[in-house]
Amino acid sequence: MDRLLRASAGTALLALIWVGVNLVHPVGPRWLLWLPTFAGGIIAVAVLLRTARAPGLPVATRRFWRHLSAAAAFVVAGLTADTYAVLSAGDPRGDHTGATMLVLAGGGVLIIMYALFRLPLERGSPGELVRIALDAVTVALAAAVFIWHFSTRAALENSDTAAVYLTMLVTLIALLAVFAVVKFVFSSHLHVDNGALRLLALAMLVGAVGPIFRPVFEAVDPTLFPNMAGPPVVYFLAAWAADRQRVARTVRRRGAVTPRRRPFSLLPYVAVAAVDGLLIRATWTESSDELVMVGAAVLLTALVVIRQLVAFRDNSRLLGRLDHSATHDGLTQLPNRVLFHSRLQKALTSPGDRPVAVALIDLDDFKEVNDTLGHEVGDQLLIGVAKRLEGCIRVEDTVARLGGDEFVVVLDDADPATADLAAARMMNALHQPIYADGHELPIRASIGIADGRSGDEASELLRHADIAMYAAKKLHGTAYLHYEPTMATTGSDHAHLGAELREAISAGQLFLLYQPIVALDDGRIMGAEALVRWNHPVRGVLAPDMFIPVAERTGLIVPLGRWVMRTAFAQLAAWIAEHGEAAPQTLNVNVSARDLREPGFADAVAELLTHHGLAADRIVLEITETMAVEPGQSVTNLQELRAMGVRISLDDFGTGHSTLSLLHDCPIDEIKLDRSFTQSPIDDRVPMSAAVIHLAQVLGLHAVAEGVETAEQAELLLSLGYLAAQGYLFARPMPPARLGELLAAGVSLTPVAIPTA
Repeated sequence: MDRLLRASAGTALLALIWVGVNLVHPVGPRWLLWLPTFAGGIIAVAVLLRTARAPGLPVATRRFWRHLSAAAAFVVAGLTADTYAVLSAGDPRGDHTGATMLVLAGGGVLIIMYALFRLPLERGSPGELVRIALDAVTVALAAAVFIWHFSTRAALENSDTAAVYLTMLVTLIALLAVFAVVKFVFSSHLHVDNGALRLLALAMLVGAVGPIFRPVFEAVDPTLFPNMAGPPVVYFLAAWAADRQRVARTVRRRGAVTPRRRPFSLLPYVAVAAVDGLLIRATWTESSDELVMVGAAVLLTALVVIRQLVAFRDNSRLLGRLDHSATHDGLTQLPNRVLFHSRLQKALTSPGDRPVAVALIDLDDFKEVNDTLGHEVGDQLLIGVAKRLEGCIRVEDTVARLGGDEFVVVLDDADPATADLAAARMMNALHQPIYADGHELPIRASIGIADGRSGDEASELLRHADIAMYAAKKLHGTAYLHYEPTMATTGSDHAHLGAELREAISAGQLFLLYQPIVALDDGRIMGAEALVRWNHPVRGVLAPDMFIPVAERTGLIVPLGRWVMRTAFAQLAAWIAEHGEAAPQTLNVNVSARDLREPGFADAVAELLTHHGLAADRIVLEITETMAVEPGQSVTNLQELRAMGVRISLDDFGTGHSTLSLLHDCPIDEIKLDRSFTQSPIDDRVPMSAAVIHLAQVLGLHAVAEGVETAEQAELLLSLGYLAAQGYLFARPMPPARLGELLAAGVSLTPVAIPTA
């Protein structure tokens, strides 16, 4: 609390104490009782003007507080005129309210109403607008009851017609002011701090209700007036509201969490309770029958209100959980992509020219943790990383999980030097391994930082961070890099590659090569595997490892996978039409994890089979072991594909969590021995290769050995019992026309005769 606000609070407290003492026993000259009213008004005008001129506030907000400053000045002038009228009167008792006071104070109230109505409202549904109006009418009606009971009723009994009309006018202005304040307390949170709005509403309430206590003061001492104590309190509340607004401008521009507003307001219920209390007071001296009926009505109202509040509380908790799940990651409880974009947009659109940085963090080798140790361990790793990153950021920053093993941090009001400090904290936090399920998991992360300023585009900033992150992956260990324009020209612009990939799918830049799967005993072509390539107009032919990760990150893996299936299915149909029995008996097509999670994936495969007239058992969809154990829609799709006759192959077998329960529970027809076992030293190769083929024979699975490059490898695999293989020894991936020539020739692809064991 600064000096001006302390002075305002002290003035209000002095007025309350001094008037309270004089209500008990007169002390000192009467002009001293009016001094806090004048002094408090001057201080309040100064505080309001300071907020109206505060830098960083929106134009609408400054205009609002400027209007309130003018209104306060009018009210102070009016009350000063009223004070002069009282002190200069020969007899201070009675009503000394003059036209000057009414004009000035009424003008101040009208300015306040104008200021409130000039504030933009939050956009809401028609139902929300009706609720706001009903709440405002409820409170205004309750205020009208109090004003009627304590002030207007007595004024109407006055024989002076002018006084009656004047009282009615003041009452109407007071009610309109109450309605305006309540309406905006309920609805206008865009440009005025919530706490400041509540304080202003309380100030207006005190100012409107204060004069009705004139009969109470007059009964004790006719020379005492409510305006000796009420206005200093009103001034203090207004000054407090202005100071809250001035301070709140710096709080709101930070990325701190904004608590969810209560979906209902207590103010209408307080108004109902106040009227019920007034009703009991007014009927306290009536007959017992009327008192019982009034008491029962009040009790029934209270019970209904309590029931509604309990229901509102339960609904509020449910809405809170729904809001949290919609904006937070279910695993790590960090903000998700939706909330991240909201926080970033808020930082970039805050008033003033401020630096904003985005740090994108990607965990290297996370897929290996998932594949070798399972999803539960991988999840624990992600949770541990999330907790460490949360401990590295400031209160105004936001750390979020974008999905998979990607995290992002919004560094608000952070120049490059501040971003360096944040990156250093994150690197130190990730230096120590995480222990999960008895495993020590070292963490290696790549961090890309994009430095921007207010007004920059959020998508551009995130794209730059993505480019810098991929550049950091080329460095050894956990490292970070700031984005530089030259990164985009050195082949690191994966985000740009993603945009190009979208066009490549529709522009015919993708093509398929086919690698034969041959019989080990005679080299005849048994099947083929479809492999996608990208004929990039600038970079040349790109292998899958250059663009598949980009497709997975951008969501393009689904349309890419559908294109591959359409093209491969059409090619198999063409081979069958041209070569008949010589055509490949099966065609292997790789399927992504994202494809398997699509609810309509199995139906899409069925439509392609029907369209091309293919038998389902001639298609082999290759999946990884990680994909096979993903619960939910993935397993459902696999079961539906098996039910229609499509064969499922487990690719890279032996590198993931290949367990007997996996082979038993998942619908698998084929396993493909990973090339790491095919090409390992012979002492290590034989036991694993033999174990896999024996396991396949026991379970009735077809086995294919991948990565066969030498005749020695082929001979050993054949002796162990493998019947099919693929690799450079037999053929490299080739265009469909070349494979068609081989099919037409009916040649053996075994370069050297391999004796049968």
